[in-house]
Amino acid sequence: MKLKKFAGISLAAVMLMSTAVGCAKQEEAPSPGTDGAAGGKNVTLKVFQFKVEIAEPLAKLAAEYEKENPGVKIQIDTVGGGADYGAALMAKFNSGDKPDLFNNGGFSDLDKWIEHLEDLSDQPWVKDLVPVAKEPMTKDGKLYGQPLNLEGYGFLYNKDLFEQAGITELPKTLSQLEDAAKKLQAKGITPFVNGYGEWWVLGNHFVNLPFAHQPDVNAFVKGLNDGTAKIPGNPQFENWVKLFDLQLQYGNKNPLQTDYKTQVTDFATGKAAMTQQGNWTQLQLTQTNPNLNVGFLPMPISDDAAANDKLPVGVPNNWVINKNSPNKEEAKKFLNWLVTSEIGKKYMVEEFKFIPAFTNIQGDEKILGPLAADIIKYSKENKTLSWNWFKFPGGEASSKKFAATMQAYVAKQKTKDQMLTEFQQTWDSLKK
Repeated sequence: MKLKKFAGISLAAVMLMSTAVGCAKQEEAPSPGTDGAAGGKNVTLKVFQFKVEIAEPLAKLAAEYEKENPGVKIQIDTVGGGADYGAALMAKFNSGDKPDLFNNGGFSDLDKWIEHLEDLSDQPWVKDLVPVAKEPMTKDGKLYGQPLNLEGYGFLYNKDLFEQAGITELPKTLSQLEDAAKKLQAKGITPFVNGYGEWWVLGNHFVNLPFAHQPDVNAFVKGLNDGTAKIPGNPQFENWVKLFDLQLQYGNKNPLQTDYKTQVTDFATGKAAMTQQGNWTQLQLTQTNPNLNVGFLPMPISDDAAANDKLPVGVPNNWVINKNSPNKEEAKKFLNWLVTSEIGKKYMVEEFKFIPAFTNIQGDEKILGPLAADIIKYSKENKTLSWNWFKFPGGEASSKKFAATMQAYVAKQKTKDQMLTEFQQTWDSLKK
């Protein structure tokens, strides 16, 4: 959920996860007449992943793989939902309990872990990859990861509450968004529920906006790294703070005490009309309120409708294989099965509610839900923004520092200028 340059994804590209979950069963001996796993030996694949929302269906899918592959047991540990996956993964490696399969976000995260990663360039599923999904995990012409899926985020909005407030035109600019917030408030409806107790809501997704709106985001990042660009005074950052202020002005009373679960639950139960989240919330929203009439709005930072009527769309994370694992061939087999077997493809769309990042897996909008449908629509219309937090120096460390600074701003402990100056200091302290 948490966690690039992905502008301009076409419809063809679009159609084309702290708790521990164990799906281990009693080990079975390989069936007579078969080689079984790893040449007839029992194998336990250790999977360490972060997407909490798919933990349960992933365990069920792994059990299906075990049925088809006697002698293989898959042990899944899930660390996410606000927990520090990166630190937990590092602890795993430092303790010697190294997973066979784990997640990597690409870009700076790829650079950090590349000495541990298996080259997957020759895998059969590579030919079916959506082109835009390759960039984060490609280095020196080699591909090191399999994308989980495509995701998008923005403002989720309750269509029924908008109708109650008499909002007939969906806001695409900052002024229109404020006008909608005023109408909601006039009807006794809280416009925003802000989950600012979660660092990634701020330090990954929200602060991504002023980066994504740069005329050339990669050039801007390069400029920050070589000292020719600055965050304080940058027009996109100056405008972005206006959106920040708007959400605070028309938001819930205790945003810093609002975690992910509370944020999504409050939105699903109609306690607020809008919230910043992504299509990964679809499962929880549906479980909480099956009748919720929900869609996506852009997150405008100015009054330029054409520039702001876009959704950030990208690859949240990737599967990677520990190249020193004795079970890496079985891990490769499992990854291939995930995206080529009928049951794997079915789980991806129907159980995980993933927008596939593969051309051989079709995403059914009716199954994936209205949020995915909006992402597909925006992508078809070429109205997308890039994901850039994996380009931040120090990876997760910079995102967390950004988030802490933003939380201090929410608490009125820092001014706008102090916040932007601290962003610059964070970048300068972590860049190579």
